[in-house]
Amino acid sequence: MTKSSRCTYYGWYIVASASVIVLLTMGLRMGIGPFVKPIMLDLELSRTEFSVIVAIGMIVYGLGMPLAGYLLKRYSTRSVLLTGLITVCASILWTISSKELVSFLLSFGIFLSLGLAFLSNITLAPIVSKWFVRQRGKALFYLSTGGMAGMAVMTPVETLLIQLVGWQWTLLIFGGVFICIVLPSAIFVMREVVPEGADAAAVYEGKIKQDNQPEITWKDAVKTRPYWQIVTGMFACGFSMNLMGSHAVPMLMDHHFKPMNASFGVGIIGVVAIFSTLFLGSIADRYPRKNILFWVYFVRGMGILGLVYVVTPLQLYFVAATGGLVWAGSIAMSSAIMSDLYGVRLLGILNGWAFFGHQIGGAIGSFIGGWGYETFGTHVLAFGTAAFISLIASGASYYLPESITFPKYIKIGHGRSL
Repeated sequence: MTKSSRCTYYGWYIVASASVIVLLTMGLRMGIGPFVKPIMLDLELSRTEFSVIVAIGMIVYGLGMPLAGYLLKRYSTRSVLLTGLITVCASILWTISSKELVSFLLSFGIFLSLGLAFLSNITLAPIVSKWFVRQRGKALFYLSTGGMAGMAVMTPVETLLIQLVGWQWTLLIFGGVFICIVLPSAIFVMREVVPEGADAAAVYEGKIKQDNQPEITWKDAVKTRPYWQIVTGMFACGFSMNLMGSHAVPMLMDHHFKPMNASFGVGIIGVVAIFSTLFLGSIADRYPRKNILFWVYFVRGMGILGLVYVVTPLQLYFVAATGGLVWAGSIAMSSAIMSDLYGVRLLGILNGWAFFGHQIGGAIGSFIGGWGYETFGTHVLAFGTAAFISLIASGASYYLPESITFPKYIKIGHGRSL
């Protein structure tokens, strides 16, 4: 094998394409902040009405993920991506023409969320996992980098575009970018057929590790304890991420930080997370995945609690940077562990339902963040709960097995059995 062929292993093209799609999806899903005030003014919506629409969209986004996983089992990655693209573009056209609450709820809250779910990492993680065995963790971490970049980079881009051309044209521009990226990726890049020995590192070293594909159903998988340990972690991830996204800046301002210091402090988390995913990706296949997931949740929990008690900008920036080191690790590691335990064939639907638990946690976290402060006059309840749940998730991750033996005596992976 020549040196040039080593540099062009096709799986990395899929990772690059998938990462850009996730960047756009997460940028539009999580970067909703700049759209809030201009949409409220144009449609004459109250903050409560807009918040309800966003909450409904969050639940629909979560429900759309197991649906995407189910469609992946019946159809191809290409079909699901194209369905998501059509749904997103149609929803954007409907959204910019909406003039009242119900129409905006259906277009922006429901159908746009559903389309974005079809373009999320739930659709893309299985095909990435299929192309990688020995470097699966690394590839999935690189996929997560797209999500972190979407949250960190797209929010200021959206803010600038809204100031220049308004929120309607900004959504139309996003629709055009989705077409330019997703359409060629789905048609030309996303290949389902993987050559034998589908891991570049394994081919180079002459040590091809076969990926196990057990003949089990998703019902067999969800009856196992490890799956619910992973779901527990995903719930904690959703709770903490959405709590931070909704209430971290107001909490810091309530604690007498200036708005720019508060915003910059929270922004550091996303910026550091972009680079930390590259580092975590480099070690994801060298050490037990469950140990990495344990540290991800543990450090994140301590960081969330630390934000409540910082009193100076320097302390804030240090805690935020520390938390950013592990901010993106949970989803990538959870996907890698599920594919190791249950095989790639079921990853779409299993990951989809696990991510629905993530969205349930997100909805609860966002609610408790506001309700807890209004009721008790403190942010310790919400952020302390997030830290506590993260510590529970770290313990659940530590006790994950490295393999499972099912009643049909189908063994997956190597090492000890459940």
